[in-house]
Amino acid sequence: MEFLKNGNEYISSQIGLAIENGSRTAVISGNYEIAQTLLIPSNFTLILQNAHLRMADGTFCNMFVNENHGTAAGNTIDGTDRNISIIGRGQAVIDGGKYNGLSEMNQLQDGMPPIWKNNLILFTNVDGFKISGISCRNQRWWALNFIYCSNGYIGDIDFCSNDIGIDPDGNEYHGLIRNKYHEILVKNSDGIDLRKGCHDILIENISGFTQDDSVALTALDHSMENIFGVEGLPSDICNVTIRNIRTAAMCGIVRLLNQGGLKLHDVTVDGVYDCTEDSPYIDKCGFAVRIGDTRLYGSRHSTEDETYNITVKNVRGCGEYVLSLAGAINNLTLYGIEAAGGAKMLMDDRIKF
Repeated sequence: MEFLKNGNEYISSQIGLAIENGSRTAVISGNYEIAQTLLIPSNFTLILQNAHLRMADGTFCNMFVNENHGTAAGNTIDGTDRNISIIGRGQAVIDGGKYNGLSEMNQLQDGMPPIWKNNLILFTNVDGFKISGISCRNQRWWALNFIYCSNGYIGDIDFCSNDIGIDPDGNEYHGLIRNKYHEILVKNSDGIDLRKGCHDILIENISGFTQDDSVALTALDHSMENIFGVEGLPSDICNVTIRNIRTAAMCGIVRLLNQGGLKLHDVTVDGVYDCTEDSPYIDKCGFAVRIGDTRLYGSRHSTEDETYNITVKNVRGCGEYVLSLAGAINNLTLYGIEAAGGAKMLMDDRIKF
């Protein structure tokens, strides 16, 4: 497949024209190489119609961010971007292309940028957004990342992560093996991540293969969250519905995690189907649904007034466990949970305070 060079320049020009003519909608068709990040302004719809956008070799940047991302204004309520949509029609693909070597282990070393430069889409401080109808391929880290975003819809997204492993002799092979994690070329390639401050979001109709978690809600206070924090906005992850998730993944199909004092509450997970047993890309999944973790990612585990009102229903798991529960959880509702393929039903490490 041939990709036109400097696709970012062409798409940026189309965005500019749509702003000038007042339509605030741009339609992009064709195959383009993206060498620089595309900024999407407020009150704008970008339609990818039978389009394939691929990151250029050797790039260290996001494909899409909102206009005020990474600016001083973006850390303020007055600088909130609003009503941004990226919609796929027909065959719409956003593609990480050839892996650039940036990982969590070498970020910010020897001139490397931070790892979040490898997100295909990174939205920060956006109120009102829609991402739909898109196939994500070869993400170099998490594909879609949201921080302090609200009133959003993410739906009809298909993933296919890089499945290359490298054996001890340096030979590449396809098809990842869970107990050979060290051989995975592109590690922690999640699908969708909602981070600190995300609320009132619907995620639905997600398919494909992600090397790590397919859908992750993680309220943690790390450097990324602090850099893109918004003064005056709540830090909770809440009022999120996740439904009809049919993916293969190494770690979890759906993961909920909050530690260090941040809250995660009022979340419904309805319809999770672990497809790993039929996947050519990976051999086994850890958990269909995972809430909390025995490992500390924050300063301490959550308490019952920090993780609460969680409903998980209609889940089929075929990995090591269907469910994993850790930390403290108040008002947890579980039903319609099924184990298949020899999976154990529950790993329960909840803490009682």
